[in-house]
Amino acid sequence: NHLFVQDERSMKLLNELGITNVTVTGDTRFDRVLDVRKQARELPFIKRFLESKEGKRPIVMVAGSSWPQDEAIFIPYFHEHPEMKLIIAPHEIHREHLLSIEAMLKRPSVRLSEAHEDDLADKDCLIIDSFGLLSSIYRYGQIAYIGGGFGAGIHNTLEAAVYGMPVLFGPRYHKFKEAKDLIAVGGGFSITDASSFRTKMDELLTDPTALEPSGQAAGDFVKNSVGATDQILRQIHIR
Repeated sequence: NHLFVQDERSMKLLNELGITNVTVTGDTRFDRVLDVRKQARELPFIKRFLESKEGKRPIVMVAGSSWPQDEAIFIPYFHEHPEMKLIIAPHEIHREHLLSIEAMLKRPSVRLSEAHEDDLADKDCLIIDSFGLLSSIYRYGQIAYIGGGFGAGIHNTLEAAVYGMPVLFGPRYHKFKEAKDLIAVGGGFSITDASSFRTKMDELLTDPTALEPSGQAAGDFVKNSVGATDQILRQIHIR
């Protein structure tokens, strides 16, 4: 009976086909990730992992839904930056992939399934080898890297952006409107190789005018894009 679309371009395409029962509402996924953030769980094991004997909180990068092509880029950089801690939530958690990640790591690491609370703080990398935790884990990071951009396409950038942190991803993002919009507002950054990743990370880690404003831009982008669900519900007379 009626079509609800994300943007004016979608409506125009439908209008050109003679379809006029269309309303632009935006993307309901923004409402979803905001709800997920409100319901995010406290994760004591992550807090323990982030503790430091020196009492200084490390910079934490959360790599969500990563693939081997992604790990080959961000793990070498992690090795060179002792001020960082890394949380990797691979897209695939089968044995071979986990072993390949561990083979690359030169700093102390542990799988979540094998972690002990008393030695978590001594680890520099935590590998999340279970599903269902990533959306709650992002809250503990300052920078997010979203995997898939060197394959079929990037995974969910909004899950990380909602926490107000800059989001990095590979070059195959053009089919994802939210990724293009994140880049436009200065909250998302596409990298094409290890060199461009290094350049952007160096900027975020060393330039005090880079990390916080880009994170703010990402968070504001999500907050300013909510409301599609309510618009749709009102128009179909559920509310």
